[in-house]
Amino acid sequence: SQGLSVLVGLGLCVTMLGLGCAVELGQLGQQLRRPVGLLLALLGQFVAMPLLAFLLALIFALDEVAAVAVLICGCCPGGNLSNLMSVLVDGDMNLSIIMTASSTLLALFLMPLCLWIYSRHWINTAVVQLLPLGAVSLTLGSTLLPIGLGVLIRYRHPRAADLLVKISLWSLLVTLVVLFILTGTMLGPDLLAQIPASVYAIAVLMPLAGYALGYGLATVFKMPPHCRRTVSLETGCQNVQLCTAILKLTFSPELIGSMYMFPLLYVLFQSAEAGLFVLAYKMYGRDSYKQDTLGEEEDTDISYKKLKEEEVADTSYGTVTTDEHNSIQMQPTQTAL
Repeated sequence: SQGLSVLVGLGLCVTMLGLGCAVELGQLGQQLRRPVGLLLALLGQFVAMPLLAFLLALIFALDEVAAVAVLICGCCPGGNLSNLMSVLVDGDMNLSIIMTASSTLLALFLMPLCLWIYSRHWINTAVVQLLPLGAVSLTLGSTLLPIGLGVLIRYRHPRAADLLVKISLWSLLVTLVVLFILTGTMLGPDLLAQIPASVYAIAVLMPLAGYALGYGLATVFKMPPHCRRTVSLETGCQNVQLCTAILKLTFSPELIGSMYMFPLLYVLFQSAEAGLFVLAYKMYGRDSYKQDTLGEEEDTDISYKKLKEEEVADTSYGTVTTDEHNSIQMQPTQTAL
């Protein structure tokens, strides 16, 4: 148990450090002047996803322990997996990083608020009465230090920051694999057998619905296709390291039980569905995206050529003609503008 706690804490710190290293102060200032990314992160991570988690918990009639685990995962900010996936689908990397960073900062205040609001349905149960909102806030606050350190490293040492970003992405994969192995070795298949089928169904449906909600949200804002793909991935990808840390560090094993495994199941299906998203884009969407981009460029060239042809300036204000009686007449002509 202590080894898992240390591993989860270190993995979370490295991930947040990598997130800070990916943020540039110039881009951050630009996004604050036009806070579209901030607004999308707010709507996606703290309006759409918590409501989705709450509705799924009601639809599948989860007990209070499973419902709290699902709610905590749904209220978490965006994760680093979305940044990697955005690169693979030719998305807007700056938008993805800003959404991840801003949702992480907003989570310090909004995540406890969302948990308090949506857990009211199970308020009479022991697990909700003992829901440690203060510990959740403390865990969130502890992530600010590595984020701030990462931003400072990016400002002072850009090359080192690039290396740390790559290390954080690899540490994300390694940490999740090690957690699966350690949990499976220590607790065996009995733990997975204790998880209800409804929880497995939510682990499959929740990220898929998150991707769809994010794409619809970006469509409402009339964003270009590459930004829609970015917002879609950013909304459906939750920070499962943070969810795991909250469940592991703030709840006793006797209280949370097998639901400790929910964020690991979530990231498994979240990654698989995002991988299918990337595969579909590589097979079908990429060529059409290039054709659309080429078509826009050709239309621009044609319009430019046509405009240049029409810009034939006629400097004559009229022509002089003579009639049979040697009289001179002025016949005005229309000047082409």
